[in-house]
Amino acid sequence: MTKSAWLFLTLTLFTGVVGLNITSQDTQTTAFIASGVFGSLWLLAIIVGRRFKFDPVLR
Repeated sequence: MTKSAWLFLTLTLFTGVVGLNITSQDTQTTAFIASGVFGSLWLLAIIVGRRFKFDPVLR
């Protein structure tokens, strides 16, 4: 995984855990929305950062 993918994965997990531990409904909703956004960005970083290794044998 790329560095940006690791960053977004870490932020997703952190905001998810924070959202589960907060008692205020508004702050909890905001944390879960942020977790969803970071999760989407993580998937995008995984897709964009994927490197296809194409090594054709040219003779």
